[in-house]
Amino acid sequence: MTHDEAALLMHAYVDGELDPAKCLELEAHLAEDPAARAACERLRELSGAIRNRADYHSAPHALAAQLRESLPVLPEAARSRLRWRAWLGQAAALAAVALVTWVAAIAYLRPGDGERIAQEVIASHVRATLANHTWDVASSDQHTVKPWLSARLSFSPPVADFSAHGYELRGARLDYLSGQPVAVLVYQRRLHSIEVYVRPARDAIAERALTRDGFNLLSFARGDMDIWLISDLNRNELNDFARLLAQSP
Repeated sequence: MTHDEAALLMHAYVDGELDPAKCLELEAHLAEDPAARAACERLRELSGAIRNRADYHSAPHALAAQLRESLPVLPEAARSRLRWRAWLGQAAALAAVALVTWVAAIAYLRPGDGERIAQEVIASHVRATLANHTWDVASSDQHTVKPWLSARLSFSPPVADFSAHGYELRGARLDYLSGQPVAVLVYQRRLHSIEVYVRPARDAIAERALTRDGFNLLSFARGDMDIWLISDLNRNELNDFARLLAQSP
């Protein structure tokens, strides 16, 4: 994929409108092109700022009354022309309201940042499972997994051994969420796999619990890290694992 092709796809990618195949192609390009990745992040920040900070104001009713009182008295013919123009103005206003409503509805239906990341986590988990590439380093030893990740990332993700509680560390891999490198820790609970996505915190992350496509997801902040969990494990046991992870040193 060329830089120009990536630039054309970025708007749809940020809005969550690309199909999975194009998402994979663009994410691979972003992983290899720091300039494109930076441009994508700037676009994402701009989109979020417009959604969250735009101000909307309505004109006060008193203003319309003052304007009417300030108008001179006109002959009937002139008033008729003005009424016709006013009708046209009202029709144009209604059309504008309809357009704004349509745009607002489209913006409302687009997934927010949390929902978009949840979709990326699910896509990453499914890709890894289908490709049978759940980890890059296979080990139950946290002292093997943590140095392996720290040597390949600009941050040091938390890695802990929870085997005494029935959650066995199986390994880890590298992946991307929203064009940002993340660590993916893989744990096992009986026959159920739990993936833990860790990345440096960018904004305050809201704790959330979601169920999507048969998977349970949890997100929370741990110090200066954002954490996302995904598994087909039942909600109660996934909550127990999340508490262990949040309280681990």
